Amino acid sequence: MSNYLGEITALGTAFCWSFGSIFFTISSRRIGYSVVNRLRLVVGLLLLIISHYFIFGHLFPTNLTYIHWFWFGLSGIIGFAIGDTLLFKSFVLVGPRLSMLMMSLVPVFSTIIAWLFLGEILYYTDIIAIIITLIGISWVVLSKKNGEQKTTDYINGLLCGIGGALGQAIGLILSKKGLSYDFPALSGNIIRVFVAVISLWIIASLQGKISVTVQSIKDRKATTTMFGGAFLGPFLGVWLSLVAVKYAYVGIASTLMALPPIILLPLSHLFFKEKITIGAILGTIVAIVGAALIFLF
Repeated sequence: MSNYLGEITALGTAFCWSFGSIFFTISSRRIGYSVVNRLRLVVGLLLLIISHYFIFGHLFPTNLTYIHWFWFGLSGIIGFAIGDTLLFKSFVLVGPRLSMLMMSLVPVFSTIIAWLFLGEILYYTDIIAIIITLIGISWVVLSKKNGEQKTTDYINGLLCGIGGALGQAIGLILSKKGLSYDFPALSGNIIRVFVAVISLWIIASLQGKISVTVQSIKDRKATTTMFGGAFLGPFLGVWLSLVAVKYAYVGIASTLMALPPIILLPLSHLFFKEKITIGAILGTIVAIVGAALIFLF
């Protein structure tokens, strides 16, 4: 099992992000995507600091160098402050189905970036497995006919989804650089979230949106779902994702972490009463086969 630690934690990440996306969709539609992103990162940071204390004996990483601050900080700004804000806006504009379709581009971006800057090699069998997985994901999210008109919001939502995918891919690459020399994934994630929190709240202060953010906590349903998403997203899910990219090729880990559209099939039916089509079921089978081939090769 230790040989597949990266792949296993990547799958765990996919499940965390699947449930988290449901919670964040509910809260974002009630109090706004920017507010949700600011609040959930604060909650996630508190959870990370508490965990860090029980595991390492101190609240904040102490063995930091400027290199760690640079890579993890840049990763937090691009991945959390920018990428996730775009993703949450995409949820509001076009809904979770199309947003998740755009996020399936993460392994494509990650593989290209890793090949260009990290010198990682993907064998043809890995590439085939990744392609099969992406085909399955695309089949699932496109299986239901889309009656939406291509309005400005529709186009902007798709662009925000693509921007969110690119932000996540770049964030993963930068995190992998910071995790060199056996630096703990939990410590690295604290730096990522900390820098993202500082950045977002400075921007909110300059825009005069601090009071609006604080007042939104009064919405109990939004707050409850935001807390649930914060635990599964920037805390547990991202922690697992850092472990995944540390012990597995970025392209493979990203592909497995792009499986939420598959996992969301039964979850969407349970929470939003969405009908599961035959095409969605067939697409799920194709994606699972692709993921299995990644393990075999």
